[in-house]
Amino acid sequence: MEQQMKKFMITGCSGFVSRHFLEYLENHHIESLVKGLDINYPEFKQGNYRYVKFEFEKIDLLDKENIENILYKFQPDYILHLASYSSVAFSWKSPIISFQNNTNIYLNLLEALRKYNLSARILSIGSSEEYGNIEMKDLPVTEDHSLKPGSPYAVARVAQELLSQIYTNGYGLDIVMTRSFNHIGPFQKDIFVVPSFVKQLVEIKKKGGSGVLVAGDLDIVRDFTDVRDVVSAYYLLLTQGRKGEIYNVCSNKGFSLKQIIDKLCNILNIDVDIKIDPRLLRPNDNRIIIGSSEKLKANYAWELIYTIDKSLDDMIMYWQSQNQ
Repeated sequence: MEQQMKKFMITGCSGFVSRHFLEYLENHHIESLVKGLDINYPEFKQGNYRYVKFEFEKIDLLDKENIENILYKFQPDYILHLASYSSVAFSWKSPIISFQNNTNIYLNLLEALRKYNLSARILSIGSSEEYGNIEMKDLPVTEDHSLKPGSPYAVARVAQELLSQIYTNGYGLDIVMTRSFNHIGPFQKDIFVVPSFVKQLVEIKKKGGSGVLVAGDLDIVRDFTDVRDVVSAYYLLLTQGRKGEIYNVCSNKGFSLKQIIDKLCNILNIDVDIKIDPRLLRPNDNRIIIGSSEKLKANYAWELIYTIDKSLDDMIMYWQSQNQ
């Protein structure tokens, strides 16, 4: 049976996207052998799978020799490359660390595949931040829109995408690329904006329903996709995507952060005061990002299952369980 198993390697395996990808494999009864790599140990239980055989290895992906050895021994069919410093805010505070880490860990991965002539398919995860500020007339933005990265993080993502194209066209590596828009869902850490809101509001609810929510710019509009829909897209692209192609992964809908707060308050049945913290305001933040997922939907019959309200409801339930 094991010879028929799909072999996946997941970098950045301790994050919440990887956790949901593993659950996707398990819930769809996909017999899989998964090697998880991360600089931090996963916080989730690793042995609760029937269809997924999961093994974890703690590694710094900047260690070129180590990643080469692991890849050569494991010989994956598919690599889901999630590892990155994925916070735009962090990239403004530490641009050198953000850029060098995100670019060099990817280069180490590509060079290992090239060196040993491995045939694994890579899904290179990019970001909607690559598009930069978009005019209203260009929304929802499609994959052929020009890139104008507006943060150190976004520049690193564009560099990763360009490297993918070079290694695909120049060396023949099998790489599919995404520009993934904001995703949300259970298990997401509160360093990100929506789980930060959810955590604060759950605590306010627990204390009686009145309090102050600390936030940054509430007028910015983002395209939020449930992480469980995101990982279904990632599986489709890993197994069916076209080599060298780029796909938006998004919901085609935009919500301002103020609208997100209003929805959360409505679900929790509370009213709050909002305090704007200048430290949470980013330089040159994109005002509005809404994507078109028509390319992904047309080619792979990908459909959204989770509504924004369902996502927020499940996030509230998760943070309430953490708060008990």
